[in-house]
Amino acid sequence: MDMLTRSLLLALTLSLPLLCQAPQATTDHKRLARQVGVWDAALEYLDFNTGRPARSKGTSVRKQPLGPLWLVDSFQAEVMGMPFQGMGTTGYDPAKQKLVGTWVDSMTPSLLVVEGSWDAAGKVMTLSGTGVGQDGEPAKTTLRTTVKSDDEHVFEMFTQLPDGKDVKLMTITYTRRTRALDKVRDR
Repeated sequence: MDMLTRSLLLALTLSLPLLCQAPQATTDHKRLARQVGVWDAALEYLDFNTGRPARSKGTSVRKQPLGPLWLVDSFQAEVMGMPFQGMGTTGYDPAKQKLVGTWVDSMTPSLLVVEGSWDAAGKVMTLSGTGVGQDGEPAKTTLRTTVKSDDEHVFEMFTQLPDGKDVKLMTITYTRRTRALDKVRDR
């Protein structure tokens, strides 16, 4: 083994403990962690079948099964008279210095990938990406969550029309279940 190879192996051996350290949760990760729990959801949305506003109820179970870096949301409700299930992930990417997330559900054949940030007060999280518009074509999608308190927040979903105007598709008011029986463990 030549001297260069030995030096490289020694450098690698000495740096392994640093490389194996788990990333530390940031302020953004800690804000997301406050959403862990079971939430009742009151939905208001435009029923595309009738063209009228509609209401329904659902449930969101939010956990951190991978540790403090990712919030995983399992959502279920009835939408437009049909069962609806969705799953989302939200985290903070220190390399991008942005919140990042994904969403998939039982009514949309496309993966939604979003990124964004909290406002200066840490009360409003805004994420945007390209989703599927009402016409089936790609459209800018914006997701805004306003934290009213630790036990209530409001989610709004917007899509951008071809003329550039945003239209609200849905509002969900989330209320945390506080009974001990309804709480979930982080993992």
